[in-house]
Amino acid sequence: MASERIPIACLGAGRMGRGIAVQFAYAGHEVVLLDLKPRPEPAFAALAKAAMEDVTATLTMLAELGLGRVEDVPVLAARVRVVPADQAAVLAETPVVFEGVPEILDQKRAALAEAAQHMSPDAILASTTSTIMVDDLSSAVPNPARFLNAHWLNPAFLVPLVEVSPGAYTDERVTAELMALLESVGKVPVRCAPSPGFIVPRIQALAMNEAARLVQEGVASAEEVDRALRYGFSFRFGVLGLLEFIDWGGVDILHHASRYLEGALRDDRYRAPAIVGRHMEEGKLGMSTGSGFLPWAEMDVAAHKRRRLAELIARLRQEGLARPPVLTAGLQFPRPAQEGP
Repeated sequence: MASERIPIACLGAGRMGRGIAVQFAYAGHEVVLLDLKPRPEPAFAALAKAAMEDVTATLTMLAELGLGRVEDVPVLAARVRVVPADQAAVLAETPVVFEGVPEILDQKRAALAEAAQHMSPDAILASTTSTIMVDDLSSAVPNPARFLNAHWLNPAFLVPLVEVSPGAYTDERVTAELMALLESVGKVPVRCAPSPGFIVPRIQALAMNEAARLVQEGVASAEEVDRALRYGFSFRFGVLGLLEFIDWGGVDILHHASRYLEGALRDDRYRAPAIVGRHMEEGKLGMSTGSGFLPWAEMDVAAHKRRRLAELIARLRQEGLARPPVLTAGLQFPRPAQEGP
């Protein structure tokens, strides 16, 4: 499937459907955005016009930012079409359908059940839900073996990650086929078990709430918190994974830091999970011991560290913060500019 320019369908012509359409059209696929709400002809025409203008504007912006050529935008945009609800039979021609209706369980189940009636029995149906578990939806379709979750992150046409979550009845080959298709259009699919919040939203919610608490508690202003996150947190984690970073510094560092923060702030939200304690007991402290969350003993650690440091230096250059070494002797202490005369 990954090597074919297969047609794709999206249920709904809202933000998620349009973002997915841009991604697949950019990669050479024909895309159908199926409006799920029956509307009078003028209302549908207005929706279709707005959707296509949005798709075209997004493709134009990408080209202007260096991803393609502006003169090619009409060719890419022509691969996308919006069709009204009464033309749902078009789904019979699409081997992969993504559902992108609002995060309301009954609405999603109704949309999936209706779409499944028109699809080929061999087609893959994927919900893009960010909150609802796959098996809370799968009973709405007649063939749950061909159904799974594929959570795209906004903006869908830029963020590489798609969290793929198969259900209890999903055929393993379906998961593999969808992940291969996503990879073929430039995405980075990551498989995860059905769990509230998947991977990124679950971690993201904790980080965002903690950032808000810092402002609430007067630790720093919103501007200073975001500055710290940009040049510290995201600077490192744009290159290193969180678990890789734990192993890099040492599981023991996280263990002791968690205990201190839990006590100092008197809040068990900083308590380390049991797996950290097990790693401490077993001596799996990370890179230094050859095992931790990642299998360091099986890796060329020196080469890996060099690659990661090179990526961090590239990030430093990107931020305009890379400087040549100072070769003249002496140390000057910079003084802040004085205001006034």
